Amino acid sequence: MIEIERKFLVISKAFKKEAHTSTRVVQGFLNTHPERTVRVRIKGEKGFLTVKGLGNVNGTTRFEWEKEIPLKEAEHLLKICEPGIIDKIRYEVKSDHHTFEIDEFFGDNEGLIIAEVELNSENEDITKPGWLGEEVTGNVKYYNSQLVKNPYKNW
Repeated sequence: MIEIERKFLVISKAFKKEAHTSTRVVQGFLNTHPERTVRVRIKGEKGFLTVKGLGNVNGTTRFEWEKEIPLKEAEHLLKICEPGIIDKIRYEVKSDHHTFEIDEFFGDNEGLIIAEVELNSENEDITKPGWLGEEVTGNVKYYNSQLVKNPYKNW
C-alpha cells in the first residue's frame, strides 16, 4: 500500500511506437486535500476508487489504496466529484525491468504528456528512454488532483 514512483515530462511521441497497451482513462476527485486525495477512475471498462495520502518530502513515496468497483458505480460517483475531469490515454512501455505509464492528456490539459515509473525503492536505478524529459517528481502542479484545479491550458 506504499507507492514509490518518479514522474517525468515526455518530450516526444516516440513512446507510442514502443507501447504495448493504450487505454482511455477518465477520472475525477471526490476530495483533493493534499493529505488524502480520493479519486474515482474509469480505465477502459473498469471502475476504481483510490485513496492517496500525503507524499514524503521529495514526492516519491506515499500511501495508496485502490479497489476495483463496478463500472456503473464509478460512473455515478464521477457525477458528484469536485469540478474538473481528467481525460487521458494511458500507454504502457516496458524499459529494462520497469514499465513506464505515459499519460497523454486531452481537454483542458491537452498538450501535456507525463510518464510515471513505479519503483521498489526510492534509490532504484532506472534506464531513461530517449523520449523522457525533465523530472517533475514531487512537483504538485503535475498531480492529476491539481490538474483539475489548474489545467495545463492556463499555465
